[in-house]
Amino acid sequence: MPTYVTTPIYYVNAQPHLGHAYTTIIADTYSRFRRLSGDSVRFQTGTDEHGEKIAEAAAKAGSNPREYVDAIAALFQQTWPLLNVQPDYVIRTTDADHIKTVQRILDQVHRQGDIYFSEYAGLYCRGCERFLTDKELVEGKCPDHLVEPEPITEQNYFFRMSKYQDWLIEHIKKNPEFITPERYRNEVLAFLDEPLEDLCISRPTSRLTWGIPLPFDNRFVTYVWFDALINYLTGIGYPDGPLFADYWPVAEHVIAKDILKPHAIYWPTMLKSMGLSPFKRLHVHGYWNVDSTKMSKSLGNVIRPRELVEEYGVDTVRYFLLREMSFGLDASFSYDAILARQNADLANDLGNLFSRSLTMIGKYADQHIPPLHSELLQKSDHEVQEALQTMATTYTAEMNAFRFHRALQAVWEVIGLLNRYIVTNAPWELAKDPEQHQRLQTVLALLGGSLWHIAVVLKPIMPETAAKMAQALGMEEALATAVLRPATPLAPLPAGRGLGEVPQLFPRMEKKKKAASKTARSNQAQAAHGTKKTGPEAQHTGLLSFAQFQALDLRVAQINAAQRVKKSERLLRLSVSAPEERTVVAGIAQSYSPEELIGKKVVLVANLQPAKLMGIVSEGMVLAAKEPLEDGSERLRLLFVDSVMSPGSKIS
Repeated sequence: MPTYVTTPIYYVNAQPHLGHAYTTIIADTYSRFRRLSGDSVRFQTGTDEHGEKIAEAAAKAGSNPREYVDAIAALFQQTWPLLNVQPDYVIRTTDADHIKTVQRILDQVHRQGDIYFSEYAGLYCRGCERFLTDKELVEGKCPDHLVEPEPITEQNYFFRMSKYQDWLIEHIKKNPEFITPERYRNEVLAFLDEPLEDLCISRPTSRLTWGIPLPFDNRFVTYVWFDALINYLTGIGYPDGPLFADYWPVAEHVIAKDILKPHAIYWPTMLKSMGLSPFKRLHVHGYWNVDSTKMSKSLGNVIRPRELVEEYGVDTVRYFLLREMSFGLDASFSYDAILARQNADLANDLGNLFSRSLTMIGKYADQHIPPLHSELLQKSDHEVQEALQTMATTYTAEMNAFRFHRALQAVWEVIGLLNRYIVTNAPWELAKDPEQHQRLQTVLALLGGSLWHIAVVLKPIMPETAAKMAQALGMEEALATAVLRPATPLAPLPAGRGLGEVPQLFPRMEKKKKAASKTARSNQAQAAHGTKKTGPEAQHTGLLSFAQFQALDLRVAQINAAQRVKKSERLLRLSVSAPEERTVVAGIAQSYSPEELIGKKVVLVANLQPAKLMGIVSEGMVLAAKEPLEDGSERLRLLFVDSVMSPGSKIS
């Protein structure tokens, strides 16, 4: 089955940043997943290199447009290998074949009467490079660029977009997955409730020459969006190239929400005019904010992909971006958050499971995968097998639906189960009893097989990590050809398979001064721009300022051990990880027994000044609420956190 996935082609008026990285990693991950599912895949990205903003940026840089776009396009192409992104094709709108395709389509649409010449007076936003309607303005300004558009009257060519409005509405309603998530489908339908204006698709050469000339009137160049969207056809050889017939019917576009209108309205109507079927699906994601503030050059908080990879490693970056954002919604990047994911999810959960499992196989099975004795399977073994099957099914469904964070949750639930499985079965104790040798072999075989399954599902998301795991399991060649089919579970590892060298997957990291200073600079810039209030403006009786609230370091903490404090009826001594181990003394002994708290995840005030209670130093506070009882007394109830949350995750 073929799959065709694209990113938008990135406008080269700025260098690659976190938003570009996220969109492209999403498309790369999805393309790798579809290959893992047995599909033939075409993955395309590229750069958008025409238009007024490019000409202005080149002039500002003291360069001509051609030299400028060559330099910035090269920066994008250099970024993809850093992120382990592997497109099948990288297109540039200055490529000769693309220019030819655009002019061919313009000529076709013009000859059939869907392009006409007219004079137009309207409000033009240079940042958007298009005319805006009064309804699109907010307080008389462009909502994206916060400037008043310029009144312009000029003659131009127009595409009869309004002709296809009713068809587009009907198509969206009949095909619920045409635009996902649903919130963006509803947004487009709401926009289409109003009459659709025709689209101005030219710019006079009297004010812009950096563009593709109209084939029927060389006094004009093509509007940048009409040019750019056609890249999705050029890249697969429209109209009669060998790839076009297979890949166009299954095209899936991945975009950020700021370019929803061109992709959801301009593009389908253009395709309809050309006599082509629409693309299959449009996947729309939200924005990445930095420390809860929109990325901005003026704030000095733009995140560059190269810096992230150099500091945290490519697979940590890929994992963090896919795990942290709920696709379709906005998400917030912070150095604390990526560090917490590195140490809790990757180093503690996956890294420790991998290291301790293979160390025990090496020690107790002479560096070879032992046989699994099916007749000795116990309840905990069946639980692992069932969890692996559930993981494969859930993972596949969520990846197909672009819910990558949920797919990863399903994987990490199994990782957590396996860490508990080791504690429950204690292979080091089984190794002491010769009569438990076959039971020990079964436990170790199940651990090795489970790690193989995890390596396979992580291959699209963290390809380097999956390769390291497969190499250590002696399954490097098998990973290259693995196909994931949930209805047919992956076979267990062959008994006798020799292990390779066991690497450290993810070392624990300390908070670096560099990261801390970046956050501090971002906070200072936010304060200077009025996004943080301190001092008299924030002083209201009984109210916290935003800065005061941010001073609280609230973390998800996992309770690993609990015991009563001697000579106290009220206190429990808790050992928690958040993600580092610490001791917390809590006055909850009359509400909870120590046994019922093990493994629970709670909210910890992590930066509370240590205090000594009953001779024990308490390094934080767990949050609880008072529950009124019928007899007039109260009971403390801890605030528990969803089990999928990782210890150390910051609460904000």
